[in-house]
Amino acid sequence: MSKIKVAVLRGGPSNEYEVSLKTGSTLLKHLHSMSDKYETHDVLITKDGLWHINGFERSPEKVAQQIDVFVNGLHGSFGEDGKVQQMLESFNAAYTGSGTLASALAMNKKFTKEIAKKNGIKTAIHTIVRAGENTWDRVLEIFKTFPHPSVVKPVASGSSVGVSIAYTALDLEQAIAEALTHSDTAIIEEFISGREATCGIVNNFRNETLYALPPVEIVKPQKSAFFDYHAKYSGQSTEICPGNFSHAEREMIQTMSKQIHEALGLRHYSRSDFIVSPRRGVYFLETNTLPGMTNESLFPKSLEAVGVTIPHFLDHLIALALEAK
Repeated sequence: MSKIKVAVLRGGPSNEYEVSLKTGSTLLKHLHSMSDKYETHDVLITKDGLWHINGFERSPEKVAQQIDVFVNGLHGSFGEDGKVQQMLESFNAAYTGSGTLASALAMNKKFTKEIAKKNGIKTAIHTIVRAGENTWDRVLEIFKTFPHPSVVKPVASGSSVGVSIAYTALDLEQAIAEALTHSDTAIIEEFISGREATCGIVNNFRNETLYALPPVEIVKPQKSAFFDYHAKYSGQSTEICPGNFSHAEREMIQTMSKQIHEALGLRHYSRSDFIVSPRRGVYFLETNTLPGMTNESLFPKSLEAVGVTIPHFLDHLIALALEAK
């Protein structure tokens, strides 16, 4: 039987290029361990958007002609916002992860929160500021009428890039300006104090349509105000899996993860983030349609906790992608 030709997409024109290289490297390593089944190809997309397969520059269409299925290891803009998905669909190519529209919705924190609210999923109150609106008057208006401290994020970015906590009006002005360097819209959310949690979902796994992995509890470094980019990738945070949550908290996190996965129309897998407040309960933050797969990443830790190896998981993902074609 001929081998399945699998390409790992990594790199890409986003500010999460380096993280994607790490995810891609991990995926390639594990796919190479299954060389009896898969013929593995490394597809590196440069920051300029040029495609290379096994070190040789090729057009995306030429690459797609050589491949049976793409494992998407991209992060951030282009990779997670529906753009590469739309391109792959135009080539009738099979690929892992969510489709074009679902990816675009999940990447946009504003749309995601609106969909969460419509589906009864508890999420922090928020407001937005678009590029060109970041005037001192607008900042003061938000500061006077919005609960503080607040969390300011780019509306379409991942890995906590461009995220800040604002305590004063000056903090808020600077945080919005920083967020707007990464996206054309900033989202300001009420800061909710509590323990940070994340929960992965896998489609059609272990006889369940939506299989919830055990929630991970994230204990950030003391010097970090939240689970920021440095805390995520410096190796200084502590991840506990399964997390030290009550039975009710764990069930709520898993239920909400399934609900938002379904409400956004996601497929194959996702990972949703939460704050567990001791007084106010579980709050949904956002959903990642292409969770990181680096050595520091949370999704692989959840898989390991239920006895699933990364090769086993990749085997499952590839089967789902080929079925969907």
